[in-house]
Amino acid sequence: MNVQKIAIAGGKNLVVLPEDEFNRILDVLEERADENAIRMFWEKLDQGEEEFIPSEIANRLIAGESPVKVWREYRGLSARSLSEQAGISPSYLSQMETGKRDGAISTYKNIAKALNVSVDDLI
Repeated sequence: MNVQKIAIAGGKNLVVLPEDEFNRILDVLEERADENAIRMFWEKLDQGEEEFIPSEIANRLIAGESPVKVWREYRGLSARSLSEQAGISPSYLSQMETGKRDGAISTYKNIAKALNVSVDDLI
């Protein structure tokens, strides 16, 4: 590796290296970060903290359908059952699912808990 060191104030050094070598180092770091993310996913999956979802569910979410409704249906819950578990009225849940009303963060937390998802999955 062709490296040049430049001394600067405070007894520190700057390191200068060719751009192609710098890019190669970045590639290696990105690969390691990807490998670490994959390893962490598999560990969480083994611990029950992650799950695979069917592509039809992912596609509905990507298409912009209400995450609350998509997750509720995926979990096999009726609107009445989810509203009871979340401590809200069925009409409030319906308004959230249709986009006519925004929910309070505390409401989203209760819904997320009932659906066994994170709040981020719903917002």
